[in-house]
Amino acid sequence: MVKDRITDGRRIGQLLASELTGLQRGPLADVSVVDADRDVEPTPDGAFAYRVTADDTEVGVVEVTPETARLVLNEKPATVPARDDITIDGATIVVHSGAAVKAAVDVLEETLSG
Repeated sequence: MVKDRITDGRRIGQLLASELTGLQRGPLADVSVVDADRDVEPTPDGAFAYRVTADDTEVGVVEVTPETARLVLNEKPATVPARDDITIDGATIVVHSGAAVKAAVDVLEETLSG
């Protein structure tokens, strides 16, 4: 059992980037992380961390706060996971922990699948 929960927004954003670029299934095979700011400092309003593209078309951006990473999509997500460590507000998926990264990627995958 994991004792420490990752709740650092910058680290969650890094985990999200790794997951987005590491999966080669379905529509995620064409996803890239571009224009990454490796020295991003989280802000309460959300600091730009990187853009997310699929087939060289921007599908969203990731912003980091001190406690979260936010995947701001260009369209409303196709699904809403039943989890308490992810919230969705319009087209924004707010990831509250490192453990929620995989679920956020699943939401993006379903959204890209149309």
